[in-house]
Amino acid sequence: MYTLGINAAFHDPAAALVCDGVVLAAAEEERFTHIKHGKRPVPFSTWELPYHAIDFCLRKAGIQLTDVDHITYSFDPMPLLGGQPDTLTVQIPFRPEAIGQRINPDHAGDNWQNPYEGLFLASILNAPGHLVDGVPLHLAKRFRGASLSTLGPWHFVNHHLAHAASAFLPSPYTKAAVLVIDGRGETATTSYWLGEGNRLDLIGDVKLPHSLGLLYEDMTDYLGFLRSSDEYKVMALASFGQPRYTDYFRNLIHLGPDGQYTINKPDFVAQFGPARDKGSDLGSLHFDIAHSLQQVLEETVLHLIEWLHQRTGADTLCLAGGVALNCVMNARLRDEGPFRNIWIQPAAGDAGTALGAALHIDAQRRQTDTRAYQMEHVYLGPAYADADIERFLQWSKLPYRRLDNVADEVADYLADGHIIGWFQQGMEFGPRALGARSILAPPFPAQMQARLNDLKDREDFRPVAPVVLEEAADRYFLNVRRSANGTAPDISTSDVDTPEASTPNTFMLFVNEVHPERRDDIPAVTHTDGTARIQTVNARQNPPYYALLKAFERKTGVPVLINTSFNTRGEPVVCSPRDAIESFWTSPLDALVIGSFMLIKTGGAFARQSEAVSKEFMPLYE
Repeated sequence: MYTLGINAAFHDPAAALVCDGVVLAAAEEERFTHIKHGKRPVPFSTWELPYHAIDFCLRKAGIQLTDVDHITYSFDPMPLLGGQPDTLTVQIPFRPEAIGQRINPDHAGDNWQNPYEGLFLASILNAPGHLVDGVPLHLAKRFRGASLSTLGPWHFVNHHLAHAASAFLPSPYTKAAVLVIDGRGETATTSYWLGEGNRLDLIGDVKLPHSLGLLYEDMTDYLGFLRSSDEYKVMALASFGQPRYTDYFRNLIHLGPDGQYTINKPDFVAQFGPARDKGSDLGSLHFDIAHSLQQVLEETVLHLIEWLHQRTGADTLCLAGGVALNCVMNARLRDEGPFRNIWIQPAAGDAGTALGAALHIDAQRRQTDTRAYQMEHVYLGPAYADADIERFLQWSKLPYRRLDNVADEVADYLADGHIIGWFQQGMEFGPRALGARSILAPPFPAQMQARLNDLKDREDFRPVAPVVLEEAADRYFLNVRRSANGTAPDISTSDVDTPEASTPNTFMLFVNEVHPERRDDIPAVTHTDGTARIQTVNARQNPPYYALLKAFERKTGVPVLINTSFNTRGEPVVCSPRDAIESFWTSPLDALVIGSFMLIKTGGAFARQSEAVSKEFMPLYE
């Protein structure tokens, strides 16, 4: 039984395909269209479906859209339509501001109306028609023959249920408390669940307009960054500040019983002065505001999970929603919270709801509590064989050479202080590059961080993250053996399905303190607060990546590399060989390792050694 999951309601449109409980493919639309986050989260973009991601999923499985048994969409408009959509009409004012209506895609309150809410819901309700009629011509092959009468059953899945399923159903746990925190779903902004087997029961939720996610988005906008996109920059900024304004944020948030909270509407301009303009200088005020909000967010969510732990009695917490991508908060929940185990699905934001909706309907329709899938890696996107890569390189008339031993030869190049693009196996699902579409560099000297930020045209306060051999992680980072993408579980308990749950953090969703005695060894990845957002890797999860780290350790004594996403500012992570080569040639990368092949710009020792770099192609490098 094939089940297709679709996310398209807000941002990060994505698709996932599940067959009899096994995830076959998953990808975000942005990787194919080169539009960061796929689209902006405005109501009049709701009609845009992730056609490219859907096409990839179908192509990977070798099927047509007409072969799909069930289609799921991770938002349910019916409760907001009163269950009577056929009797309703949509009225849209040409100039909403003229009649006092406020335009806001977040529908963040009961005291005003969003004039485009009807258009938003109408587009979602008519998504089946858009799927069969709106497909781009160049993708039409796999959609051919599909019509409203031939589509498999369509299921609208509650947005927060899709989030919860995306966290619990691929996890190693068969019983867990589940917390979803994001900007908004249909009406919920925070929700609490108990998962057992393949079932999820709602315990309670917090409704709009009270939203920790929207509060963080508002601050992102105030600090001059792009809301619903740059929240991770606020998290990074926070480590440079002091908690000068925690009382202000604590007074905004009112904690109640049973996991409830309310948030007063903030007025940051009245409290802190004019908002920062994009690109203007950052100062201590901005650092301290970010730090204070981050600290109060952590305190608030700690309070919420204390209640959830008491309410469920579970040992394990699964987290989902955009707020669950806040790795600093996650580490504090791990270290100070009541749960023994924490597990976070790496595409915790809206893209992951495509996966959750598909897994939920698959389990429901097959009426099983048995798990057929556990997420041990995220390499669910497009992969390219060496033959395909070489054919493209030859067609492009680019000089390259095939490496006899990829790990050893690339480790030599990295040990000499070079920065490379690394393109191997299936593309990652989710926002983190985890060794399939990565930029890699040595973690020394300290100036390597500045080099990478310059290469990617990023703000200078942004840290870079390390990847470390799983077996060496506890030599370089404190508390690492407690994180099995969270905390290491006691696998003798009934909550845990398989021993693989005890592996360390493979998804880069927690920070760990760098061992004080090792900070001089890896200064480029040690953040200003002494922490690093680590990824661990073993030979089973990613053989080429693991082999490279082992070779680098043999040559330098250090089992750590810098791993950052293979993209430049404003661009999504690369997907195809063409994307990788275009990014390589339009950035100051030293080399590109793509499959078994290496391309090098002039000036490096490797380039001088390579017989493949012929004189007729030298102008390409100058």
